[in-house]
Amino acid sequence: MKRIWFHIPFGILPILFSYWIFFASAPVFVLAQQPTNVPSGIFITVTTEEPQINVRMGPSSAIYPIVGTLSRGDTAPALGRSQGGDWIKIEFPGAPYNQGWVYSPLVQVSGGALQVVGAPPTPPQPATATIDPTLAAQFNVLPTGTRPPTFTPPPSLNTPSFTQIPSANSINSVPRGVVILALVILGMIGFLLSLVSHRR
Repeated sequence: MKRIWFHIPFGILPILFSYWIFFASAPVFVLAQQPTNVPSGIFITVTTEEPQINVRMGPSSAIYPIVGTLSRGDTAPALGRSQGGDWIKIEFPGAPYNQGWVYSPLVQVSGGALQVVGAPPTPPQPATATIDPTLAAQFNVLPTGTRPPTFTPPPSLNTPSFTQIPSANSINSVPRGVVILALVILGMIGFLLSLVSHRR
């Protein structure tokens, strides 16, 4: 019994010692507040009353396309300005070379003065449709030198006139219409007489 009790403390001591070394000497991590995302150096802040502004590929709204937008209050590192100072070059992830240009009256520059930087090359213009000259020549109709024929009225036609010579019989004859009308009247009178005679 004594022999077993004597060995138990020596078996527990290595376990307690390793526990103390592992947990007692472990480094303590302290979580500090992360710094806010404030750009360092020269940066721009969107100050326009509009909800957002356009970021273009270069310093011109007529030549360069839109590559993105910035909202009111957004900030971005400034890289330079155009020759006249109307446009400001900024870092803009997602654009070609991760750079873009904003119109300077819409933003406020903070942190120093900007140097003049060159504009990027102008993007290629879309190809314009060209007309095949041989195809167009087929539809070009040149006027001919001869005049079209003018209208000439046809010659007047002489219609022959016939004079009817009255015959001797036509003078004394009765017109056919009168004969037919007389027959119709006689027929009606005969019909009425037959009706009257049947009633008696």
